Amino acid sequence: MPSDPTRDRARTGRARSTAARAARPEAHGRSRPPPPRRRSRPTAAPGPADVGPGPPGWRQDWAWVVGNLPAGRLSCCPVGYILLTNDDGLDSPALVPFACALAKVATVRTVVPDRERSWISKAISRWDELHVRELVRDGLELVTVAGFPADCTNLGVHSLFDTPPDMVVSGVNIGLNTGLGFFLSSGTVGAAMEGWIAGLPALAFSVGIPDQDREWKARIKQGEFADVWPRAAALSAEIVGTVRQSGFPAGVDLLNVNFPVGADLHTPRVVTRLANVGYERLFRCKQEGIYVHDASGQIRESGDLNGTDISILREGRVSITPVRLAHAAKLDPELKRRLEKSSS
Repeated sequence: MPSDPTRDRARTGRARSTAARAARPEAHGRSRPPPPRRRSRPTAAPGPADVGPGPPGWRQDWAWVVGNLPAGRLSCCPVGYILLTNDDGLDSPALVPFACALAKVATVRTVVPDRERSWISKAISRWDELHVRELVRDGLELVTVAGFPADCTNLGVHSLFDTPPDMVVSGVNIGLNTGLGFFLSSGTVGAAMEGWIAGLPALAFSVGIPDQDREWKARIKQGEFADVWPRAAALSAEIVGTVRQSGFPAGVDLLNVNFPVGADLHTPRVVTRLANVGYERLFRCKQEGIYVHDASGQIRESGDLNGTDISILREGRVSITPVRLAHAAKLDPELKRRLEKSSS
């Protein structure tokens, strides 16, 4: 009789977690010792006074992740919290400002990839083990996953905490996700889609940056764009707060929000539609038999762009695009006549 993997994991989880904590290096942040026993009752979301310039108010109600691949669900997760994820990973300069800004709206649980996972869409890990770790980055307590953005959402909704979130927020992505082709290819959007699949309201946020600065990792140490992340965080958090207060719009599965690099709380916002935009060549030849990603200048436009997310961004305004993810086309009688076949 095959063993029950859930029971086996529960039986060995304590030993595996202890060994993993002793062996793992202090990468990507400061490792922490096992947490004390946490309270089981939900804790209210921290207000602005709790958060201040950093997130000390989070410490009183954080659901800890201990070691790798924890068995079972974690306790002390408050009812009505936001699950925050991204596709730029742990090192994104937008992560900590956004998490702190969101904490003024509701309690936040942060689960992100342990590295950048852009252009991955809604990929889900199947064969790989997903190593889950608890880290502290710039005072922010978070969970990292050695997987894809949609993995982070699925784990955060179904596996890591004793209660699911009531909303999934993904971002703020470094680079725009406008137009259908880029929307469908985005790991940021893919993480939000996974939230929709779980039956939750989902929002994806992205900020445009100049093409020459897409390689943001090399510029973080120089402090470039340092003023962008707090503005992007405040703007995104305000939109999330508005949606939570007024209710997620009926008939909408996901909100895709994009804004220019200079946007702030006073920038005009427009509800738009997705532009019918694709792309062409995505790779260039580095040497014989080796190709590398290179999407510069390969946008393919079709149809009228007026009123779309792309046109609104070009005008310097914020684009808020409601999306329906049921892609079924309208049933055409002629198509049914040509393709359907009854049993003989």
